Amino acid sequence: MANEVWWRLGFFLSILVIMMLMEYRYPARLSPIKSSTRWFANFGLVFAASITARLVVPIGLTAVAIYSQQNGIGLFNLIDLPHVVAIILSLLLLDIIIYWQHRLFHRVPLLWRLHRVHHADAHIDASTGLRFHPIEIVLSILIKLVSVIVLGVPAIAILIFEIMLNGLAMFNHANIRLPAAVEKPLRLVLITQVLHRIHHSQVVSETNSNYGFSVVWWDKFFDSYKSEAAKSDQELDIGLREYPEPKQNASLWILLLLPFKGKAFANKPVKDK
Repeated sequence: MANEVWWRLGFFLSILVIMMLMEYRYPARLSPIKSSTRWFANFGLVFAASITARLVVPIGLTAVAIYSQQNGIGLFNLIDLPHVVAIILSLLLLDIIIYWQHRLFHRVPLLWRLHRVHHADAHIDASTGLRFHPIEIVLSILIKLVSVIVLGVPAIAILIFEIMLNGLAMFNHANIRLPAAVEKPLRLVLITQVLHRIHHSQVVSETNSNYGFSVVWWDKFFDSYKSEAAKSDQELDIGLREYPEPKQNASLWILLLLPFKGKAFANKPVKDK
């Protein structure tokens, strides 16, 4: 765990570069706004969120996990399970928690204020998978922090989960379209790019579907899975209807202020037409 930062950074940069190269070579959709403009705002938000999270929550999840293990705190530190079983169960439970966290951020008005920063992107690519308001990132870390303490998650499971969380977020947001022969069987297990673009549709009933960041199991089990949108993947309207102009949310300053503007509503402000 001493090399945790380098493991995470290595996987993060490697997956990001691979996704961006694939987007350049095999783009699924054309962006309505200049990529460099979006990237400056999106990656600027990543930097702002990283600094904010470090200042607000200076302790790392793995440090909390190690402390909990040493002091017998949390479910998996109180019951006698094989280490590998505790790791697998931790990954599954953390995945479910993030799924429900995502649904919560869609349904609670004040939380949707934060999460709409992510959905307001007029295009969707690997950078969108990293585009979250700093306050949402802090809240997400706090939710994971409580989960790690209550469950007694092993430190190695946190490292695996965080790598998966970032990597799969960039993968399913990537502006690529896999061949049907690959995408169709893959969507039986994972949230693919096509499935996740449905989640970024301007149609509210479609936005409120496919919440998973990794596997499709939770969406199917909790009845939020949608295999097809009303429009084809090529014609799907991405973003939010209240921001019809792509440049309305294409600057870092606008994104930072976005949660504090407009009314606080749940994710159903505009009726589907």
